[in-house]
Amino acid sequence: MSSPQIKRPDLPEYMTWEELEQLPEEIAEQIELWNGRVVWLRRGPDEHQEFTNLLWSGLRRCARSNMTADPEQCWRVSTETNVFFGRTGKSDFVTPDFMIFRCLDEPYQYVRSDGVLLVGEVLSPSNSDADMELKKARYAAAGIPWYWEVTLATQQSAIAHVHAYVLAPDVAAPPGVTVLHQANYILAGTWSPSESEAIEIDHPFPIHIPWSELEF
Repeated sequence: MSSPQIKRPDLPEYMTWEELEQLPEEIAEQIELWNGRVVWLRRGPDEHQEFTNLLWSGLRRCARSNMTADPEQCWRVSTETNVFFGRTGKSDFVTPDFMIFRCLDEPYQYVRSDGVLLVGEVLSPSNSDADMELKKARYAAAGIPWYWEVTLATQQSAIAHVHAYVLAPDVAAPPGVTVLHQANYILAGTWSPSESEAIEIDHPFPIHIPWSELEF
């Protein structure tokens, strides 16, 4: 998300989707609603948008290849699309940088979390660890099977590494320890340009993205 930062107006702490729709588009697109609470999205540099698009392109190519091999499957790959939690209502949603979801029955429908296979975030310097952990916990609580985290290099326009996490639905803890999030993610794959020739993993379908496709 690299559009110019718009001055934030004074808004109530909580809003409904219907109230959000009444805001100017350049304001509304900067906001997520977490159970109705207004959460402002952080804007990244141009590299953030560029690498988001490059990952989208690679994942889309892999999805199409696998659908050709297995016509009974149907997946969509998207960027900056809202994921709504629950079966109804729209006042609880987040906006991952990229994601893979099952094809919808009809066009122009909203994406619900139970149909999402993978969400990904491209981390920019403006992203805080605390913010991302909270967002990751929301994805896990919704039961989304895969979470990818893409870290950009600090001294050049490049991806430093990509981490793939798989959902662990039951989190065990020692006696006397309270688990804040009953579902969480565990690391299932990690790649960097200096250690591998490509991002390669078999889930949620076979994915192979050479680093040459992810050059700025």
